[in-house]
Amino acid sequence: MRRAVLALVAQGLAVEEAPVGIRRIGRVCRIKAREIYRALGAEEFFRPRRITSKDVLARRLLALDYVLEHPRLPWLPTEFEKVAAFEALGIERRFLPQRTYRGAAGNIRRHFHLGLPLALGAKRAVFVYVDPGHETATSLRAWGAAHRKLWWVLRDRGHKIEIVAVARGWKETRRADTVLGNWVRDPRPSERYGEIEREIEWIKHVLRSRDKNLIREVCGDIRGGLVRLAELQNRARRESGRGLLHRVHTWQSERLDRSWF
Repeated sequence: MRRAVLALVAQGLAVEEAPVGIRRIGRVCRIKAREIYRALGAEEFFRPRRITSKDVLARRLLALDYVLEHPRLPWLPTEFEKVAAFEALGIERRFLPQRTYRGAAGNIRRHFHLGLPLALGAKRAVFVYVDPGHETATSLRAWGAAHRKLWWVLRDRGHKIEIVAVARGWKETRRADTVLGNWVRDPRPSERYGEIEREIEWIKHVLRSRDKNLIREVCGDIRGGLVRLAELQNRARRESGRGLLHRVHTWQSERLDRSWF
């Protein structure tokens, strides 16, 4: 590996840099040649400038640490692969988390702009949030809000949704535990939930009345009433938010603890 790094540096395709604010890691090799990223199908990761943010580098190292510890999950490493995988499920881009960057060359819309790990299988989706050492849970809550529409759609398609918060210290993991626990416990009913519940009670009242004229007027027949009732009950479960997340948990890195940063 070291020989390969030296060869890339000698050819001017890479540089070795000492990361700012991170100890015990030595030097980081940064591939700076666009053609290498293009050949790997990962041109979106190309950054001609040096990474100066400690938080960005810490987030990437922690994300890599988690992925290396869970190699069997079907990870989607690039934005293109993530978007393509959800579109293959029939999920439109408007449901995906996105951010618009404004510049002199125009606006660029990016999906999954933080580049965090995401694994998608036939019946299970794993979303990983990485805390590089924030003092509050604001970023975690914003990340969850940006993904919530996608989680709804995935759940309705039969996927089990797992959320993992990765951190480097007990302070961050304990805070994330609280936030994730609230996400699971809080049903967050929508404005339509009460309306659906009222219609369910009305259909039940009509069916219990055994009034043929009323049943015919409201439901068509008893079978139609039972079908409508089942549809409303399914909608009520979706609107209530119960069961949206299958599993939530935190993961603390052992290789990259607080002594590194």
